[in-house]
Amino acid sequence: MGSAALLQLAKRGQNVAGIDQFSPPHNLGSSHGDTRVTRLAIGEGTHYTPLVMRSHELWREIETETGRDLMTTTGGLIISSRSTTSRMHVQDFFGTTVAAAERYGIRHEILDARAIRQRFPQFNISDDEIGYYEHEAGFLRPEACVAAQLALAEKHGASIHRNEKVLGFEESGTGVTVRTAKGTYAADRLIVSAGAWLPQLIAGTYARPFKVRRQMLFWFAPKGPITPFQLGTFPIYIWELQGRPQAIYGFPAIDGARGGIKVATQQYETETTPDEVNRTVSDAEARAMYEYIAPYLPGFSDKYVKAVVCLYTQTPDAEFVIDTHPEMPRVIIASPCSGHGFKHSAAIGEALSEIVIDGKSRLDLSAFAFARLGR
Repeated sequence: MGSAALLQLAKRGQNVAGIDQFSPPHNLGSSHGDTRVTRLAIGEGTHYTPLVMRSHELWREIETETGRDLMTTTGGLIISSRSTTSRMHVQDFFGTTVAAAERYGIRHEILDARAIRQRFPQFNISDDEIGYYEHEAGFLRPEACVAAQLALAEKHGASIHRNEKVLGFEESGTGVTVRTAKGTYAADRLIVSAGAWLPQLIAGTYARPFKVRRQMLFWFAPKGPITPFQLGTFPIYIWELQGRPQAIYGFPAIDGARGGIKVATQQYETETTPDEVNRTVSDAEARAMYEYIAPYLPGFSDKYVKAVVCLYTQTPDAEFVIDTHPEMPRVIIASPCSGHGFKHSAAIGEALSEIVIDGKSRLDLSAFAFARLGR
């Protein structure tokens, strides 16, 4: 969201600087791992769909400007049933997805178990499961998206301070002062989009609702040919499983057999911090993941090609926070994450630029107010 905001502010002629303690894109936060799901009908709430629809328009514009491949349409399958035991971000994820599709005229199909088996035999589904298939769903390449936006931001005049850690910020009547490990900067407005480092930066009472959780991403080799899992054959998917506590999601194999097939789940129990998190995935964790998914994805072998750790920064209701700081009206807190944020990031960057320049966004961000979280 920081790279997106930087680009949109620079495009509108603002004197804008971006500061990052690392050199983005990097693999230490929440925006890495080769792919991120993008879908137009949003099961976390129908109010998200205008964000992702605008983001899709912006990704295509950025692709045209940079010549980079950022968004791939594969089709997307969401599988659920009345017998599901797995947990998503919110209740009735499947039903809300269908409601969003119907409200916004998103091209989709509802598939029964027989139709899913005929079209996608890679999934070992039960007779009572149903599917929502969205034609325009697909995936984003997060590292490429961040890199493209930063390159364009610099082209439009933004300055980027890489490998410079922000230590804190203060607001006065005339502006905001930002302290880093290398110096001090004065600005009229500040956007804090620090991902898993947000709780450290805002600290105290306002940091309490944000919980950082370690997540693992896996790439398994197929048992046989990679063909059934390649682009054009295998969709992105989200599966609310029966007999498991967590849903799984995954992607087509984008790098051939040697690259493996990416699959992941989500955990909401264990807290961590970006400085203390264990960033190494153990063989035991990979084995446990394989045993978790094997009954559902029988074409996966137990050989994992690679595994990486990423971080979720979650609020209690899994909604975003995009609002001015309750005590600092010149500071905008942008924590649009909770594990489902990247697909919306281009539009959120534009919305943040509108808040700074115009005083408000054209998009309705009222659901993301700080006040709902209490103090």
